[in-house]
Amino acid sequence: MLQINKSGLVTDQQPPAPSIVSPAELYAATVGFLRRQFSVIIFALLFVLAAGAFYLFTVPPRYTGHAVLVIDTHSTQFLQAQSQRPDPTTQTATVDTQIEILKSEDIATSVIQDLHLNDDPEFVSPSPGIIGNIVGFLTFMLIPKIPSFEHQVGGPTPEFRRMRTAIATLDKNLKVKRSGLTFAIDIDFKSLDPDRAAQVANAIADAYVTDTLEAKYKTARRAASWMQDRLKELRDESSDAEHAVLAYKTKNNIVDTGGRLLNEQQLGELNSALVQARALTAESKARLDRVQQIIAAGDVDPTATATATVTDTLKNEVISKLRAQYLDHDAKASLLAAKIGANHLAVVNLRNQMRELRRAIFAELERTAETFKSDYEIAKAREESVQKSFNQLVAESQITNEAQITLRSLQSRAETTRALYDSFLQRYMDSVQQQSFPVSDARLITRATRPLSKSSPVPILVFALAGVGGVILGLGLGVLRDISDRVFRSTSQVEDWIKADCISIVPLVSEVPKPKEEQWPEDAVGVAGRRIIAEDNSRLWVVANSPLSRFAESIRAIKVAADLSKGVKTNRVIGITSSLPNEGKSTIAVALAELIAHSGGRVLLVDCDLRNPSLTRNFAREAEAGLADIIANRASVEDVLWYDAATGFEFLPAILPLRAMHSSEILRSEATLKLFDMLSEIYDYVIVDLSPLAPVVDVRVAAKFIDSFVFVVEWGRTKIDVAEHALANARGVYENLLGVVLNKTDMNSFWRYQNHRGNYYYNRYYARYGYTE
Repeated sequence: MLQINKSGLVTDQQPPAPSIVSPAELYAATVGFLRRQFSVIIFALLFVLAAGAFYLFTVPPRYTGHAVLVIDTHSTQFLQAQSQRPDPTTQTATVDTQIEILKSEDIATSVIQDLHLNDDPEFVSPSPGIIGNIVGFLTFMLIPKIPSFEHQVGGPTPEFRRMRTAIATLDKNLKVKRSGLTFAIDIDFKSLDPDRAAQVANAIADAYVTDTLEAKYKTARRAASWMQDRLKELRDESSDAEHAVLAYKTKNNIVDTGGRLLNEQQLGELNSALVQARALTAESKARLDRVQQIIAAGDVDPTATATATVTDTLKNEVISKLRAQYLDHDAKASLLAAKIGANHLAVVNLRNQMRELRRAIFAELERTAETFKSDYEIAKAREESVQKSFNQLVAESQITNEAQITLRSLQSRAETTRALYDSFLQRYMDSVQQQSFPVSDARLITRATRPLSKSSPVPILVFALAGVGGVILGLGLGVLRDISDRVFRSTSQVEDWIKADCISIVPLVSEVPKPKEEQWPEDAVGVAGRRIIAEDNSRLWVVANSPLSRFAESIRAIKVAADLSKGVKTNRVIGITSSLPNEGKSTIAVALAELIAHSGGRVLLVDCDLRNPSLTRNFAREAEAGLADIIANRASVEDVLWYDAATGFEFLPAILPLRAMHSSEILRSEATLKLFDMLSEIYDYVIVDLSPLAPVVDVRVAAKFIDSFVFVVEWGRTKIDVAEHALANARGVYENLLGVVLNKTDMNSFWRYQNHRGNYYYNRYYARYGYTE
């Protein structure tokens, strides 16, 4: 784009960075956008509303059957040993899985077969609707035809195609969703027939429950069959393991008696017997040794303590009686000896009897010693026998202990196999019971009934969506129009993009007013001897014919700008140009000349568009000489001037015998510069109608003799980038630019683009001061 500051021109591709937009500016911009695109938005809204009405009129009503199915995850499972509390995430996944099962093709196929929907025209030949018809037509027109499968070998049969079409239709009209975070599932089905809608919704729920029960039955049956085979294997393995244990016990002579091995029990018993035998042997040995000790002494004194101890220990009645008699005789002998003397015959007899008793006791002790010796030998032999048996059993027990390591492994395997067999047997029994009595986790809590009103289309919803869509479409089209509208439509665009003042907004003249002779003074009519310009009803004479019009007022704004600039520099020669032809520069030049002349100033209108002298064709068709002749010194200024009798301005035509090939050379010549210097001294203003900037380069060289330029852009037609490019390539023109004229402005639409400043140009404001259109 073109950006200009006081130091010169700057060319860039982007507009200057905008400052922060205030809320008031944003509001004004929004209102301005709505003003500009109001008709587009209304048209889009009405079009979409009409499309919605057409949709309501053409689309047949549909009814929705509604059923509610609940997934009872806490149902009584009396066949299960225990239940675990499910995780919430797992519960959500479970419900979502059931929803997918409800929408599966198996359920759909079951419902279609049960209700014979593959013979229902609504399912096998559904109406595609308006959008479907449009898509189908476009597909038919744009995509080449593909040979039908029915004409190919092995293609799908008509029954298969009907079934697939019915499944697709059912899936399209079926809606299954979870009700909030509960375990309830809503089943909705749309149909043209209200009874059919409720029937299909209920059928889907029933088919799901049946499918669930059948799936559980099949699962239980497969599990029971597998468990039965597995039980047979486990039973054989358990039997083999138990036989292996028994055979190993037999082989290794291992006998179990109530939890203990037989050799362990025998070993304990022999150990006890050995202890008893050793005690008995020791006791017998002690008795024998004591008796032999007394016998070894050779004399037995019945009164001695040792004899008394042995007697009491042996508990021999014979010795006890003999000792008692001995003690009795001893007592009597001692008593008699004290009375009658120790040598008395009675005392002597008692002493003899006592010796006989001592010999009898000794003999009895010897016999007892032999008995004790025999008992000792028997006890010793018994001890040795028990010890031998004990040693032999200990040796056998060590062998048995080594065999028990392998036995324990065999027993562990047998017990494990038996436990696994028992567990599988219990599960098998549970599976058989579940197979005989399967329980479903789902149940239908709300059966669908015939709907009383249609569910679609809903007029309020359709019109609401159509309204919103229409507004969005209108706004989108409006934004697209604004983006693509790269032409001048407001003074702010002129100021922002060209960086120059918009000195006038010239309205579009639709009807040209007829001439009114009384508007002009009588002495302004023709001067004898001058070539008079013939007037007509064209737009070139609007100022002359309607001086109190808005058009004339906009031309006055150009003159005021020119008058005010005289204080800064000499501003007598004013060039009128544009970026492209037919933007109204010649009309502006003529109107400015008319206005200045009517105000009493001397003004000369010069046609410097040597390539396309349109003013000359309109004002001086019969002219034979012009600007080129004066520059070539073939004629004087007075010889070629034309005069407007109504306003008094003079016109210098541009006459060339042939189309000028080097018009820029003519305009840049010294003769041309001298000519315009002379004219600027004679006239108050010299208005020069130049050629456009973009097609030719003549305007660039005219900057040598032009004091100020007026750049004309046509409202709604001149491209912004074209104007920028034209001025960027004509630096001399821009540096001497008086201002920009926004020409051919449609004042009825101008307020839409000028935002708040557009209100200044309302007709009612101009009418208060006598201006007319």
